[in-house]
Amino acid sequence: MVPKRIRKRVIEKGDYRIYLQKAQEFYETMHQAKDRNNWNAVGLNGVHCTISSNGALLVFYAGIRSSSEDHNVAVELLSSSVKFPEVKSKSQILRRILAKKNLIEYENRDFTQKEALGIIKLVDRFYRWVREKLRE
Repeated sequence: MVPKRIRKRVIEKGDYRIYLQKAQEFYETMHQAKDRNNWNAVGLNGVHCTISSNGALLVFYAGIRSSSEDHNVAVELLSSSVKFPEVKSKSQILRRILAKKNLIEYENRDFTQKEALGIIKLVDRFYRWVREKLRE
């Protein structure tokens, strides 16, 4: 079996701030949407916050970012490129959040309050961990 090639781009490490700024904006918007009971917006902003947070971490520590349309590649990059004892558990949180993206954007139903509150908890954990690792 031929190993799957992970598509990635080399990024200047200082550019992590761009991704972190995006993550912060999505994070703040997620919480604003919660205050307005906009559950679909909570979910999608949470997903995008996590994608950008992961991007910031990958750029800062490895100088890379996924260039694949498959967001699970970003999980693989995190697991293989960032060396912290807790990276396996954080990768699982990332995977759980990313699994909701298709449901939120494309399924013919709304993201529920219960689902939104659940994703907020996961996003909070991941985003705060990234901020801690970036010393922000």
